[in-house]
Amino acid sequence: MTFSKEEQAKLYRYYTQPRVVSELANKTLALILAGGEGSRLKNLTFWRAKPAVPFGGKYRIIDFTLSNCVNSGIRRIGVLTQYRSHSLIRHLQRAWNFMRAEIGEFVEIIPAQQRTDKREWYQGTADALFQNIELVQRHDPEYILVLGGDHIYSMDYSKMLLEHVMSGADFTVACIEVPLEEAKGFGVLAVDENMRITRFTEKPANPEAIPGKPDKALASMGIYVFSRDFLFRTLSEDADKIHSSHDFGKDIIPNQIANAHARAFPFRNAKDEPGYWRDVGTVYSYWQANMELCAIEPELNLYDRDWPIWTYQPQSPPAKFVFNQVGRRGEAIDSLVSTGCIISGASILNSVVFFNCTVENYTTITESVILPKVNIGRNCRIRRAVIDKGCVVPDNTVIGENLEDDQKRFFVSEEGIVLVTAEMLGQKLHTGDYDKLWRERYGE
Repeated sequence: MTFSKEEQAKLYRYYTQPRVVSELANKTLALILAGGEGSRLKNLTFWRAKPAVPFGGKYRIIDFTLSNCVNSGIRRIGVLTQYRSHSLIRHLQRAWNFMRAEIGEFVEIIPAQQRTDKREWYQGTADALFQNIELVQRHDPEYILVLGGDHIYSMDYSKMLLEHVMSGADFTVACIEVPLEEAKGFGVLAVDENMRITRFTEKPANPEAIPGKPDKALASMGIYVFSRDFLFRTLSEDADKIHSSHDFGKDIIPNQIANAHARAFPFRNAKDEPGYWRDVGTVYSYWQANMELCAIEPELNLYDRDWPIWTYQPQSPPAKFVFNQVGRRGEAIDSLVSTGCIISGASILNSVVFFNCTVENYTTITESVILPKVNIGRNCRIRRAVIDKGCVVPDNTVIGENLEDDQKRFFVSEEGIVLVTAEMLGQKLHTGDYDKLWRERYGE
């Protein structure tokens, strides 16, 4: 269904009334796909799902998607889990239990349950929804907002929902401009002058450029709005296809463009520029996104009181910086340091330090991400590193200065980011055969 410009103007005036926007949000069910393995994050996801990985000093990655939902007025939310979900489920129970079920608000945890006759785990993103289609129907939504739980961004979903309803689309895909070379790792859209999708190619070898912008492509953000009847019918049809991979990007979206009304929704900020959105799927991109928060005016504003990022945080005392002697000064410059930390005669430069960490005398940390409950000893030098939760770094440890030496003990990315875990330091924080797990993923 399409509308004339006059009809669109009338619809816009109607749907932008605050009461109507609220009603649309109430008729929407958000489903967050949080079951991915996240193997490109290497050891960071050995014991936790990717959406549960800590980020930004005090948050988990999934907090950004959930906060976007709540801040957009969408408070009926299902989180689909699968891979190593204990840490994620525990966090959701602690941080997101404030919803009021009496008035129809909820964050519902939906673990993989092999609900179909095939008795399989989720075979793809579309299959994850199909296996839970009865649960979705029980909530009786008019619109289904499908989200990933593993990206960092702030976005008002109600604007996308409004565009979807006004256009009469069967489904709408959020997209963002990315450099042409980077687009090879995304689903790439081609659109006409009315933002109707004409082609969709998953991870193309030669991405199609935006007309007039030869160095840019429109990449899918993995965010979709579906009208209810269209989604239910399409999921059922796809489930019966033997050769389908049952994935939105690989099957559902490209196969339905010719037969359905498919729209693109460009994600832009208040300055009408491409919005901030990061896929933190590799050790380097994870490190880089954390480093971006240390800028004087970062693109992602964690201090926006009109768009708070909600999370669970332990009741810890304020961060403490002690000693004021030359060479032994507790300080942090261009850095984020969370509660419960004690910086004792150490220097923190351009780094993110999570809660309840201790850094001892004469140590220098530069351009690094220190996850919660890390204890770093005296006379250490740490540069361009990610130190995982619970590590105890011995005195006189040097990380990030000699990558050849680091590779013998730690994981080093192609860009030179050093990932350190407790197991690599010989400290067993987890049960299970760590060495066997490493060999299964990465060989000898």
